[in-house]
Amino acid sequence: MDKLDALWQDNIIRFDIGGRDLTLRTGETLIEKLYPVEDTKGNSGGKGTLRITNLRLIWVAENTQKINLSIGYGCVMNINKKSTQSVNMQPKHQISRGSSESLHIIARSFGTRYEFIFTPLTKRNVQLLAILLSVYKAYDSSRLYRELRLRACLLENMKLILLPGERMYDELDGVWSLTSDQGNLGRLYITNIRAVWTSSVSANLNISLPYLHVNSIKIQNSKFGKALAVETSKQCGGYLLGFRTDPVDKLTDIQKQLISLRQLYNKNPLFGEELSHEEHEDPVNNLQDEIDLQEAPVDRDDVLSLYLAEDPKVTRDRPIYSEELGLAIEPLPEGYTLEGLWTIFPKNNETTRQNPMHP
Repeated sequence: MDKLDALWQDNIIRFDIGGRDLTLRTGETLIEKLYPVEDTKGNSGGKGTLRITNLRLIWVAENTQKINLSIGYGCVMNINKKSTQSVNMQPKHQISRGSSESLHIIARSFGTRYEFIFTPLTKRNVQLLAILLSVYKAYDSSRLYRELRLRACLLENMKLILLPGERMYDELDGVWSLTSDQGNLGRLYITNIRAVWTSSVSANLNISLPYLHVNSIKIQNSKFGKALAVETSKQCGGYLLGFRTDPVDKLTDIQKQLISLRQLYNKNPLFGEELSHEEHEDPVNNLQDEIDLQEAPVDRDDVLSLYLAEDPKVTRDRPIYSEELGLAIEPLPEGYTLEGLWTIFPKNNETTRQNPMHP
């Protein structure tokens, strides 16, 4: 079964990443592109291009794409305006020095708070806050597309509430959801985006599983007999979900249908409600849209400290940049390695949680 690349763009903050990670992934769409915009917090005086996608903010310096930011919306804690004075403010930009409004973002990634300030350098770009707030609101209200949900509000008048762009393919009664010690009878909904199971006894007992987080779909033995085993990604907990039907022969049809729909989803994933991209005349003729895929990330040891939101007087361990992971991490205790930390997790099938299946 073809696997979709793990979605990291919306839930990680990354600095000075390589060209391949700057390019939009499958299912990521460009909503707005603004130039010139200054990264006032970390690159005061330097102009760059700010791209707003459906998953993240991407800022790339004008002089070299090696200096860049990728801010996933899942990390954002607060967005507002902030009055700043940019080094680049000049009369020709029609924004007076000292009176500019900047985009102020507080975000958290791996326990560390960051502050970002983006200042539009032309009057055309002053709607930056309104644009980003609209995109972020759409992202925040569309988490069912991207997240495994348990006990969510999924039904209305005993019918599945379809998401924008979601199409129903099948509804199956008499499907048992298996746990370690019992089974619960319910209904299985199969759409182009996810599989949803709801209990016949209580509508609040349910699960919504996007194909984005499905690693495998197999038929195997359990203590309840033949069952459909659906393994989820580690990003959403690494669960092994079990389902059974009467007659058992239905399992093969369900498996084939889920595998087929998941393959279609992987070719054109839908991460949320589609947003329109308003075309604007670009005031810069020589602005390059293409990203150099071969350009490697730059090594700037001090880049993380430039964006820390905490008071620098507070004594604490500063995050460090991990070349192996490509993101900021807390300093490891003496004698520990990244490779060694992963050995705390069991190998093979032992990584799954709440596994009711027997090999």
